[in-house]
Amino acid sequence: MIEIWPAIDLIDNKSVRLTEGDYGTKEEMQRTPQEAIAFYAQFEQVKRIHIVDLMGALNQKPEETPFIEQLLQQSPLPVEIGGGIRSEETIKHYFDKGASYVIVGTKGLQDLPWLAEMTAKYPGKIYLGMDAKGELVAVNGWTETGQQTIYDVVAATNAMALGGIIYTDISKDGKMAGPNFEVTGKLVALSTHPITASGGVRSVDDIKKLEALGVAAAIVGKAANTDAFWEGLA
Repeated sequence: MIEIWPAIDLIDNKSVRLTEGDYGTKEEMQRTPQEAIAFYAQFEQVKRIHIVDLMGALNQKPEETPFIEQLLQQSPLPVEIGGGIRSEETIKHYFDKGASYVIVGTKGLQDLPWLAEMTAKYPGKIYLGMDAKGELVAVNGWTETGQQTIYDVVAATNAMALGGIIYTDISKDGKMAGPNFEVTGKLVALSTHPITASGGVRSVDDIKKLEALGVAAAIVGKAANTDAFWEGLA
């Protein structure tokens, strides 16, 4: 089975979920971030914890850094960090504090030469967060849509030393209605990098369908907070 990376999205040191990236839909999860890490770490399919600083993504700079540093010390699994990462200083800081990977979104999408430089310095350690509304890339905490298509981005980054690309269909995020299988499959075919699916993953059946498409990993958010999802893995 492909790897499962449970998502812990942070606002004010709390684990929350949004629907379609709308900050007005914020819903606090039952488990604290610390409890969630301990819970997820017990499953053999979970190879990595995915942590996002949501206000960092919105405000274009890290907001939860001290708390994330605590979580990095606690986690027995590798952790990837995203949200507001727009400088080499921030990238290096998270690596120095124990992050295994970082996710670059807006800055990397808007400044491809910078992304190429960072991936050359940290090969295989940087993932590109490619969030989309339809086929257009969204930036700044999903509040703005650019002119690039996701296919433009894949073509422009194929030669870079990325760890992979994390593709999120924003229209699916937080709805537990299934991921965008069609577009995810297209990206797998077009990209030289591993594709991670994010947004809408709700069940083991979804995981199996993604695996059949050649997807490397699935980020699971809201569904990871339900017992039914994990019972299905047994």
